[in-house]
Amino acid sequence: MTSKRDKQAKVRRLASIGTKYDVAFFARKHGLDIKDARRIVETHGTDRDAADRAAIRFKQ
Repeated sequence: MTSKRDKQAKVRRLASIGTKYDVAFFARKHGLDIKDARRIVETHGTDRDAADRAAIRFKQ
């Protein structure tokens, strides 16, 4: 039987697939300026994994 927590996690995961990152959240998460975070999010669109990898590369 699937727990309520597992169902909520699945819903969040599915909801995040087609949505862009919130730029302010992304900037805080990676310690970037808003301008740099916006550029990364616009470049990678809804692919959050690619945006996260790009932010890590940007900081190096």
